[in-house]
Amino acid sequence: MNTAHPLRLPARPAAAHKGTFGTVLVVGGSVAPRRMLGGPALSAAAAMRAGCGLCELAMPAPLLDAALTILPTATGVPLAVGPRGEVDSQASAADLADAMGRATVVAIGPGLGAGPEVDGLVSTVVAQARSMGRPTIVDADALNSLSRHPPARPWSPPPPMIATPHPGEFRRLAAALGIDADPVLDGGRPAAARALAERLGAIVVLKGAGTIVCDGARLIRNPTGNAALATGGSGDILTGLIAGLAASWFASACDDPAVAAFDAAVAAVWCHGRAGELAADRLAAGRPAGVLATDLLVEIPLALAEAARMDRSSK
Repeated sequence: MNTAHPLRLPARPAAAHKGTFGTVLVVGGSVAPRRMLGGPALSAAAAMRAGCGLCELAMPAPLLDAALTILPTATGVPLAVGPRGEVDSQASAADLADAMGRATVVAIGPGLGAGPEVDGLVSTVVAQARSMGRPTIVDADALNSLSRHPPARPWSPPPPMIATPHPGEFRRLAAALGIDADPVLDGGRPAAARALAERLGAIVVLKGAGTIVCDGARLIRNPTGNAALATGGSGDILTGLIAGLAASWFASACDDPAVAAFDAAVAAVWCHGRAGELAADRLAAGRPAGVLATDLLVEIPLALAEAARMDRSSK
């Protein structure tokens, strides 16, 4: 297992403008039974910290203004909701298609909730992303939706798919897909990540202590991070980091989409872990407790700067 995959970051030309670094579309949020708007807002903020040029939030209409107050640098796509607050995937299909047409990368899942309408929304977005050639990060409740409606065949990139399960989400997917692997025991995690990557035809980011990134052939274990990351919203930050770095890669017309997506996932996981270390040092004298997911956002530029120095030194 290779644990020393070189960190590679997309270039930042001096004459660039916001269109140079791509647009991330984050699809998430739920009105009922639990109101969840922080997840997609955190993902969008992390995407912009990672360096994408633009970010759009596609969220249930009643939540969108609050999310844009959290992140006024984003723009919003209101999704229609039904009488019980559920997203109306059919009524929102045209607006989503327009937003995906503007996007470089799509991230779906943070705070979506569950239910038939959510499953319809996930199915619509994933299918449209594939048909439109949009790299897609599938996280959180979108992964749970896939476990309820498992794909019959592997995703066939391009465009790449990046799935980001924590152990619970992995177990639900594995049960649905007939995978017998342990995502927690240290010795079983590489095999678990590889089995899911091969079955989905995707890059898998298996989260946890020593997060693993695997595309079925290449596999790395991330060396950064600490227990400061064990807090609500941390995974949403990682989703946004992956999306933001991927958008910068794909907006620059990268030669190999699979390589660019893998490099984006590896660099994002490294920076996410390093941001947790930096936040713990700054806020808690190194003790990995009391750090909020919002604290990670402040550290992302410093983590990216360190990664950039490592990128330059490896060339």
